[in-house]
Amino acid sequence: MPARNVLGMTAPIISVTDTVDERTAEVVTTGLDEFNKAAAGYNDRQPLCVTVTDAASGEVVGGAIGRSSLGLLFLDYIYLPARLRGGGLGSRLLAAFEAEGRRRGCRAAVLYTISFQAPGFYQKRGWTVFGEVPSDPPGTSRIFLRKLL
Repeated sequence: MPARNVLGMTAPIISVTDTVDERTAEVVTTGLDEFNKAAAGYNDRQPLCVTVTDAASGEVVGGAIGRSSLGLLFLDYIYLPARLRGGGLGSRLLAAFEAEGRRRGCRAAVLYTISFQAPGFYQKRGWTVFGEVPSDPPGTSRIFLRKLL
């Protein structure tokens, strides 16, 4: 017999998995979008992707992925292969991402990086640290940064 909660309803089941199917993603994101719209009066969450493409092959070789939502720009991933680093391309990529955030009306941006990645790269471009959390491997940390746009 299914467990009942204090209201006499069947208790929900909580499951843990390492995959996200399309239906689950739709339920969670749509539910949150509707909640945010009710609270804020609008919902403007929109994905953002800036790509770096090899001119000779036409293949995407790097880029930046994130989203904008309720006046905030989130940078989730940024990557360039080693051969393309150090010549200013990363700065241009980040600047294009930030510019699109401004165009969308974002007033600020947030990201996190890992201490062995490139926190100094962001700090040289006007981002400031607002938090740090120890993580693995031992001796490293997640560094949270923000920037006013």
